Amino acid sequence: MRTFSATTFTRNFAEIQHQVHREAVAVMHHSRITGYFVSPEEYAEFQDLRAKARKSLIVGQLPEETVRALEQARMDPRHDHLNALMSD
Repeated sequence: MRTFSATTFTRNFAEIQHQVHREAVAVMHHSRITGYFVSPEEYAEFQDLRAKARKSLIVGQLPEETVRALEQARMDPRHDHLNALMSD
C-alpha cells in the first residue's frame, strides 16, 4: 500500500485516483494515517463484508431442515487431531 501526505494527495489527486485501482492508498496528516482511498469495487466489497459480519442467526428462526442439517453435520475425519486441543 502506498502512503501519501495529505498535501501530496491533494496536489496529485488525478494521478492517485488511477493508482487506487491497483491498490489502496493511505493518506497521512502530521505523521499519522487519517484515511484510506480505495477503488469503488474495493469499497463495495468492504460494505458487503461489513453487512454480512453484522448478520447473526437465531437458531429458533432457522428453517427446521437447516437445524437438522446443523445437528447432523460432522467434521471431516482429517481434522480429528484438533479434538485433542479441546480436551483438558
